[in-house]
Amino acid sequence: MHIAISGNIGSGKTSLAVKLAAHYGWQTEFESVEDNPYLSDFYKDMTKWSFHLQVFFLQSRINQVKRIQQNPTSTIQDRTIYEDAHIFAANLYESNLISKRDYENYKGLYHSMANYIKPPDLLIYLKADIPKLVDQIEKRGRNYERSIQIAYLKNLNDLYQKWITEYNLGKLLVIDVNNMNFVDNPEDFSIIVEKIDRELFGLFN
Repeated sequence: MHIAISGNIGSGKTSLAVKLAAHYGWQTEFESVEDNPYLSDFYKDMTKWSFHLQVFFLQSRINQVKRIQQNPTSTIQDRTIYEDAHIFAANLYESNLISKRDYENYKGLYHSMANYIKPPDLLIYLKADIPKLVDQIEKRGRNYERSIQIAYLKNLNDLYQKWITEYNLGKLLVIDVNNMNFVDNPEDFSIIVEKIDRELFGLFN
């Protein structure tokens, strides 16, 4: 099986992926953050580095999907290729941080790749409001994230809501994490596991 976790910056995707992988014995595919050569530069100058960043994420994500599809073991993925295009690239274009020419070029690459991949068997969306996102971003203390603007996070959240509302590629599980602490509270994590079990292993699946 291919399970993917989606959500805004700071929503808890990586933390949940780690815990679910340990619980179910799944393989993991994490977003390329620490080894991303453009991310720090991007947050300093989004206009200059937006296209480079999005192309890097695109090629990284397609390689992840190829490994997942070839892996006989169930895998949980931290963020999907669909978010790169429908959320992050779209937000850059709408915010005039990427040119129309580069955006059209990027979309062409994305559609060429998306035609050859299979959607996840289950998409888990972590719904989090801005205060929750800001709190968790501050707690993890990544230097390059300190320059993230509230307006940037809000625009991403708006695009996420639109994308999730229209998502029709497979099973979708929306989890509101605003009042959850699944990392430190076993009861919160158990609630999430129960929801996933129903989606993947329920009576009518």
